[in-house]
Amino acid sequence: GKVESESPELVYLVTGGCGFIGKKIVELLSQQDYIKEVRVFDSGAREEEKIIPGKTRASSCIIGDIRDYNLLLAAMRGVHVVIHTAAIVDYRNTVPFWEMKAVNVGGTENVLRACCVLNIPYVVYTSSIAAVGPNTLCEPMRRGNEDTKYSGEVELPYGKTKAMAEKLVFEANGKNNGGKLTTCIIRANTVYGEKATFLRDLYLFAKAGNDVLDYLEPENTERNSTYVGNGAWMHVLAARHLQLKPDLLAGQVYYCYDDTPRRGFLVTHQLLSSVDPSIRLGSRIPYWKMWLIIHLHRIIKALLYPFWKPQPFLNLPLLNTIVTTFSYETDKAFRHFGYKPLFTWQESKQRTVQWLKSKEAQKVLALF
Repeated sequence: GKVESESPELVYLVTGGCGFIGKKIVELLSQQDYIKEVRVFDSGAREEEKIIPGKTRASSCIIGDIRDYNLLLAAMRGVHVVIHTAAIVDYRNTVPFWEMKAVNVGGTENVLRACCVLNIPYVVYTSSIAAVGPNTLCEPMRRGNEDTKYSGEVELPYGKTKAMAEKLVFEANGKNNGGKLTTCIIRANTVYGEKATFLRDLYLFAKAGNDVLDYLEPENTERNSTYVGNGAWMHVLAARHLQLKPDLLAGQVYYCYDDTPRRGFLVTHQLLSSVDPSIRLGSRIPYWKMWLIIHLHRIIKALLYPFWKPQPFLNLPLLNTIVTTFSYETDKAFRHFGYKPLFTWQESKQRTVQWLKSKEAQKVLALF
């Protein structure tokens, strides 16, 4: 077919292409010789981001909000494949639910609607493990996979919006409108790597606490983490094989994975202590203590409003998510489209640590 022709014809659009995982996807796409052009649609695009590093393809950056249907429609003209990563990722309830829903669900609706109008055949959607669980009963999932049945109401508001958007993407698969729409979903988890702001925050937290990194998870808690380069590579391969093997990939969901250990706080500690050897692992903060602190914080905040507007703090849904085992073990992406991680855990760690030590990250740390 056309995909294999000598001169590349394919035009890709990445929504949220200036975001943490989006940027990495764009970087990898621009190295693929079967792609003619990579377009980025992002609300946070800054001038300096219009130049994409190491680019071998024509690329353009369109500054726009995913809620703006007409602008999105204009950006999507002439596109063959959409990788839709644009979303508000908010675990701390800093964004009102209606706004998060408007971007995460309404934005996805806009992408799918534009695909139908313009006969764009392929969509890869970036979802999250949060769309599955943990649920409000905090039932664990240990080493599940894409076929594991897990039900109940999702605990995190962010997860609720991702579950709604997933439903739209599943329903759009196979829709006919002159051409057939083929969709698949990649579910990411805790993604770490260069530019991961949560690592920077944890580093500050440890430095503020006498170089001690306390943690909330019980010792046996399992949660998957994936290096950003591997998560992005999985998107690139999924998009490619959605075109080559649509019958196999259509309507499927794939969990992101690599060989990063499944112990969240140990991974964090290894990363941070490699940057700064004086950082040591402290002790676990008991659940009841954190529960009390959260409630006290809420009471004091309510009493002192509007004089005191504190930094966003931990909330109960997030605490419950952190202490609940929610892990999976799968090779579905390998079986369906030959995915193998581009980076080992050692390389991923090295690259992340290198960034945390870099001028850019240290500049931000110096401000505190």
